[in-house]
This record gives sequence, C-alpha cells and structure tokens, in this order.
Amino acid sequence: MNKNENVNNQDDAMNGTANPDMESTQEHDEEQPKQEENTVVEEAKNDNVSEKKPKRFKIRHAQEKALEEEKAKYAELNDKYLRLFSEFDNYRKRTAKEKIDLTATASESVIKDILPVLDDFERALQNMEKNGNETDIQGVTLIFNKLKDMLKKKGLEEIEAMGVEFNTDEHEALTMIPAPEEDKKGKVLDVIQKGYKLNGKVIRFARVVVGN
Repeated sequence: MNKNENVNNQDDAMNGTANPDMESTQEHDEEQPKQEENTVVEEAKNDNVSEKKPKRFKIRHAQEKALEEEKAKYAELNDKYLRLFSEFDNYRKRTAKEKIDLTATASESVIKDILPVLDDFERALQNMEKNGNETDIQGVTLIFNKLKDMLKKKGLEEIEAMGVEFNTDEHEALTMIPAPEEDKKGKVLDVIQKGYKLNGKVIRFARVVVGN
C-alpha cells in the first residue's frame, strides 16, 4: 500500500467517524430558534389575553350603565303613569260627584220660585183661620199639604229654626233682641221667613230674630 492510499483511508475514517461535540452544537443551534419562536408565540398569547381583559371590562361596564339607564327610564315612566292614573281617578270622582249634585239640584231654580207661593199659602191659611169658615180652611189646607208633599218628594225640607241655637250655616239673623230668659240667649226667638234645603243643600236661609 502506497502513501497516497493511507492518506485517503485516514480521511475516509475521519469522515465516517461522527464528532459528538459537533453534533450537539448543531442540535443546540437548531433548537434555539424554535425556543425563541415558542417564546414569541407565548408572549403574543399573553398580549392578546391582556388586551381582551380591558375589552371585557369595558363591555361589562357599558352593559351595567345601560341597565341603570333603563331602570331610571322605567322608574320615570312608572311615576308618570301613577300620577296620570291618580289625576284621572280624581277627575272621575269629581265629575261623578258633580253629576250627582246636578241631578239632585236640577230643579232648584223652579222650587226656589215656588217658595214664595208656599209663603202666600201659609199667610192665607193664617188669615182664614181668623176670619174664614171651616170648610174653606179645610179645602185650602188640603191643597197646601198636597203641594208640600210633592215638593218634599223632590227633596225639599224646611229648616228648623224656632227655639234652636242660632246657626250661621242655616239661619240669617235680621235683628237681635234682649233674651227674655237666660237660657234663650243665642237662640232663635222668632222666624220672619222660613228657610229650606233641597237634598241637603240650603237654597234659602231662615230669616230669624236672635236673643242676646
């Protein structure tokens, strides 16, 4: 074997023999870019997570704010509804009362015009009792009572006055005189003109004389 063949054999032996240190270095060099790539991916993931958290917080805050606004609107509308309902209920009650009052006093003006006729009847009867005959008195009394009964059915009632305490809601004092007795002070001593109510409403005050 010549010198050249020995050299070639040595080169082949060296090429066929693997160097562990070189292989390890090559593997390390190959793994390092992968690790750096994984690190970049993880950091990107973390950045995405950190960006999503503020977004979720903002969305939740916006939802809570919208809910509070809706609650406020509901409360305002509910308050308006209750006020309108209360006003309508008061209006309904008021109009119903006015209707009842109108029905009860619809004939007030007519009956007030009849009151002087009642007064004339009473005066005529008083004179007839003094000067007239019994038959005429009975006939006129019958007519007078029929008229009074008819008016009473319509809601007319006479105001009590003689001998009672003076009441400004029902009586009109025309004059005051010294009371003949202590217990008659402040009481009605005489009735000049009778007073009347129609369905509980005073349509004419009783004109009276009061003791003081």
